[in-house]
Amino acid sequence: MLEIKNLHARIAEDGTEIIRGLNLTVKAGEVAAIMGPNGSGKSTLSYILAGREDYEVTEGDILFNGESILEMDPAERAAKGIFLAFQYPMEIPGVATMEFLKVALNSQRKQRGEEPLKVADLLARVKKAAGELQMDMGMLKRPLNVGFSGGEKKRAEILQMKLLEPKLCVLDETDSGLDIDALKIVADGVNALRSPDRAMVVITHYQRLLDYIVPDSVHVLYKGQVVKSGDKTLAHTLEAEGYAGVLGEAA
Repeated sequence: MLEIKNLHARIAEDGTEIIRGLNLTVKAGEVAAIMGPNGSGKSTLSYILAGREDYEVTEGDILFNGESILEMDPAERAAKGIFLAFQYPMEIPGVATMEFLKVALNSQRKQRGEEPLKVADLLARVKKAAGELQMDMGMLKRPLNVGFSGGEKKRAEILQMKLLEPKLCVLDETDSGLDIDALKIVADGVNALRSPDRAMVVITHYQRLLDYIVPDSVHVLYKGQVVKSGDKTLAHTLEAEGYAGVLGEAA
């Protein structure tokens, strides 16, 4: 589903190269965990997949279902089924969460040539999804993420993901700032979306998230490259021994 070939990318503003020949394949139905020390390029990879303009791809390609996405803007990528859950979700004062969800869903449907959802259908979908995430519907009347706790922000993002039903979910350190109860709820929401025709890329520093969202594969990123791959036991090894051994092998 996702194939990254010899990807090189830099910060557009100053030309600093962050991704240096990255190769990665994620199959449909697979949950791939991306781990690595600070500054290894994990978040940069997520932004490039989503089409953020701060970064410039200088070499290589990114294929989604066999089609290059490099020339697509973020809206086109979203319509194709790519979703990014941010480490630090943005606050949008003046825009109610429910209104944001309506616009997001109907924009996606318009891009796909589908009719906009009727209000009753939209409310039914949102109410069901919010209930599964233990979200109070009153929260959806509040401006998006404004005054939300860390757990509420992450639940709001998983709610968006459930409603948009993307084919590729990219979760950038979605465990950041969560207590154990919120982590379980968010992980349950993510696990409910696991599907044979959906892939997930889970970016994290810590094993604890992977106790709840068990990956099919684990990839260690260092200096903009995947330097080691393995199954879920690799994450346990990293938790117990740190990155030194793996990075030593890559040196």
